[in-house]
Amino acid sequence: MALLATALVSQPALAQNAGASPGPIDLTKQAKPLPVPAPTVAVPQGPATAVAAAPLAPEQAPHWTPADAQALLATIKGIGADGLFAKDYEPDVLAAAIAKGEGSELDETATRLFTWLAEDLRDGRTPMTARVQWFAVDPDQDVNPTSLILGDALAKHDVKGALMALLPTVPDYAELKAALPKAQTQKQAALIRANMDRWRWLARDLGTQYLLTNVPEQMLRLTVRNKIISTYKVIVGKPGKTATPQLAETVEGVIFNPTWTVPQSIVVGEGLGARLVGNPKQAEREGYKVTKAGDGTIYVVQQPGDTNSLGRMKLDMPNEHAIFLHDTPNRNLFNLPARALSHGCVRVERATELAMTMAILGANMTPDDAVVAHNSKTYTKVPMTKTFPVYLTYFTVARDVNGMLRSFPDIYSRDAPVLASFAKPRQLHTTQRKSTEEVIKLDNPL
Repeated sequence: MALLATALVSQPALAQNAGASPGPIDLTKQAKPLPVPAPTVAVPQGPATAVAAAPLAPEQAPHWTPADAQALLATIKGIGADGLFAKDYEPDVLAAAIAKGEGSELDETATRLFTWLAEDLRDGRTPMTARVQWFAVDPDQDVNPTSLILGDALAKHDVKGALMALLPTVPDYAELKAALPKAQTQKQAALIRANMDRWRWLARDLGTQYLLTNVPEQMLRLTVRNKIISTYKVIVGKPGKTATPQLAETVEGVIFNPTWTVPQSIVVGEGLGARLVGNPKQAEREGYKVTKAGDGTIYVVQQPGDTNSLGRMKLDMPNEHAIFLHDTPNRNLFNLPARALSHGCVRVERATELAMTMAILGANMTPDDAVVAHNSKTYTKVPMTKTFPVYLTYFTVARDVNGMLRSFPDIYSRDAPVLASFAKPRQLHTTQRKSTEEVIKLDNPL
């Protein structure tokens, strides 16, 4: 176990007292209550028979000075440095409008092209239809809408600055940007551009501290203030229906010694329920608790312990896919070079170390208490008191956990649609925020 875990576990007196707990501990009940939002003021509504309001007139484009328009043109011409194509933003059309001087044509043309470029820098150029299994909703357009970006750019007469302020803040993006002009082949340049765009699909600022898994690398990193402080090998989903989706979620709690509710595909499909329901002693020996509901449904819950399929910890990050990060009793699999082996969830090497670190950083838990919770062998849920984002991403050209820019195998074949979209003219953005593909609940850690 790494140094941090070793330091934390070197508390024998506390560990000996851990077994006194009579049952499951849910520390959520000890968490501070969330602040109550301000009451919403109701807006009076007219009767259903009221006459519909007249449609609003189209909003007039803001005024552009020739100098601001020239700054936009120069930014467009140099946008290739950020992996985009100047031709997408019609530099010739803008130049012609500038030549005609101030007026409505320049205002409308510059506003339209500024909007296109701002959208691509903030949200990514790749259309949602080309983002396979993309379920990480980017909040940037909510916190920094285009109208505010444009208004600020024109008020300060700093068009380029307003646009460049939309770029991702992670060092990985800067590393890809520096590598782009050094690409030795068109294919290599295309892959760098595609992976630069993937960073724009995420929030510009990922947070002060966060977890990020790069699925093709099969590694997890714990990052604080843009510096990697811990890294872990992970096991990710097998290609196909059990591939790990791309998510941006929030860790709500650390669960030491989790239980696992066995899915019905195993309870019924593999006969586990029928075998154990009439033999409670055998179920106990195998570490299961079995119940039968009034409708005949058999439920099997694996109890905490070293043989639990979730291992000794689970990070609670509620999402519609039932994806989470957890330990595993089969730790020998981390020695394999290719680790796309799971049913979608992410199994983490040195998971106990990660759980304790998360409890300390995100829940203000003391190292002593973290040791007690782990060694109790009792289900213990520790709620986060700080926001702790977790990102499941897919980068095929990226900095590895040692800071070196590398290529990784495209294990889910997700590069092709992104590359194809870059080979086509830019598409207008839509209101779609994530993939419309079927959500497959991946709740089997085996």
